[in-house]
Amino acid sequence: MAAQRKVPALAGELAAEFAGTMVLILFGVGVVAQVAGGGIGDHDSIAWAWGLGVTLGVYVAGRISGAHLNPAVTVALAAFKGFEWRKVIPYSLAQTLGAFVAALLVRWNYTEVLHNADPNLTIKTQGVFSTLPGNGTLPVGEWGAFRDQIIGTAILLFLILAVTDAAGTPPAANLAPFIIGLIVVAIGMAWGTNAGYAINPARDFGPRLASFFTGYGGAFRDQTGYLYFWIPIVAPILGGLLGAGLYRVLVGRFLPTQEPQEPGRIPQDTPETVEARRG
Repeated sequence: MAAQRKVPALAGELAAEFAGTMVLILFGVGVVAQVAGGGIGDHDSIAWAWGLGVTLGVYVAGRISGAHLNPAVTVALAAFKGFEWRKVIPYSLAQTLGAFVAALLVRWNYTEVLHNADPNLTIKTQGVFSTLPGNGTLPVGEWGAFRDQIIGTAILLFLILAVTDAAGTPPAANLAPFIIGLIVVAIGMAWGTNAGYAINPARDFGPRLASFFTGYGGAFRDQTGYLYFWIPIVAPILGGLLGAGLYRVLVGRFLPTQEPQEPGRIPQDTPETVEARRG
């Protein structure tokens, strides 16, 4: 019998982050292309598809890598939950590459529709791939978008840590990915106006880069001409650190101690934890 080939641990984790983020973007960018290019759907369908994309991406990658799918999550887990700092850059690159490849696929598949809606590939459909202040039309400036992304990502990380903290009340029956998806739906419905709720540097920069390489010459700028691309990178990382820090200060340090869990992993039920909840 031939010996099984063992994939190095980090290589497997990076492959999972790539695949999970690709799934997320296939649904997220795909739904925006359908709404903006084809006129099918609305804001609610966008919010739900992004949330479902997160859920499915987490189910794809969760057992192998923890399914961060977001550099802001990775950085926050390294800062507050013991995730290895040496993995932060590789994880972030794998996430961004997964988003880039998925966006290229969406761009290719929706070529006819996008060119019909916006023959010159302008700011009108740039929002299919990357975010803009005020979604490209509302009176929100760059610093308003920066503030918004800090707040939105802080909410995201605060709630992700709450949902995945084994010492708290994590969802049973492997439902954590579904709840995390609902968190993204809620953020999209409540915090999507000022900056399109990127809340994820890979989600924004990967598709932005893909759109730039496929005809969107102004992809790195907003509707005013400002070089905007850095805001959905820097602000979510700051917001993620803020949200994770607030969770530790307000909730995490008061929870009863549990058996240590591997940093960055979704908690799994064991017979002992199930019996403890019953008792």
